[in-house]
Amino acid sequence: MAGSRKRASGAGWPVVLIPYAWLVLFFSIPFLIVLKISLSATAIAQPPYTPVFDPAAGLAGLKDFLAALSFENYAQLIADNLYVSSYLRSLEIAALSTVILLVLGYPVAYGMARAPRRWQGLLLVLVILPFWTSFLIRIYAWINILQHDGLLNQVLVALRVVDAPLTWLATDTAIYIGIVYSYFPFMVLPLYAALEKMDESLLEAAADLGCPRWKTFWLVTLPLSRAGIVAGVLLCFIPIVGEFVAPDLLGGSSRQMIGQTLWTEFFSNRDWPAASSVAVVLLLLLVVPIVIYQHHQARELERA
Repeated sequence: MAGSRKRASGAGWPVVLIPYAWLVLFFSIPFLIVLKISLSATAIAQPPYTPVFDPAAGLAGLKDFLAALSFENYAQLIADNLYVSSYLRSLEIAALSTVILLVLGYPVAYGMARAPRRWQGLLLVLVILPFWTSFLIRIYAWINILQHDGLLNQVLVALRVVDAPLTWLATDTAIYIGIVYSYFPFMVLPLYAALEKMDESLLEAAADLGCPRWKTFWLVTLPLSRAGIVAGVLLCFIPIVGEFVAPDLLGGSSRQMIGQTLWTEFFSNRDWPAASSVAVVLLLLLVVPIVIYQHHQARELERA
């Protein structure tokens, strides 16, 4: 029996190592490369930065390579208002968009979870249906809808809501519309998964005890769906912070999000070290809160 347990344990090691190997190959190694470039200096060369490590130089070359690295690019991020404003704007748009997504997505997910079983599959398909079309094509469709003579202005004028067509493109409103539309399924699906598996007998018990519906929702439904809320918020907030396509095509050029700034530094200015430092700081801004939250959740589970 002990031998069979050892063989089963040994056979499970490859399965356990697969996610770690994935993280090393596709996260840790690329991150270390980007981190190294962020500590380099811009150069008119190929690649466009120095120093470049030459293994043939031996130990002396390694020492010279490490001595040439510096944190000057990170100091520049703090000194230049362009980067600070881009980070703040990205966090602002991501936070407000996530709140809008939660306010709109929760009722939809709740309705899907409370719908008859025979309709839930169809409703789920309708939510994920936009994924069947390219993200870029959907954004270009919104350009046609929001342009001066687009569908939205035509409907508003026909309904006499406005007297003349409004300006939607190149505004923050267009950015929020594009982002909320694009990330709506990412908010609804985790919420639906949490609400759908909730035990309805708890709601019946609350009603039998005389609890009104709004209080039942606040004290029973909302706390039980907290895991879905957290998952939906993280799935939306994290990618929205680094969003590039929607703000670049729908928004104006007066104030950029950090994804637009990173693209400009990398492709237009050919300043790979500056772009890499922007990417490293952005990654830390997103990963550190998640790690803190997971640590907090682990401590709560230990106390429980």
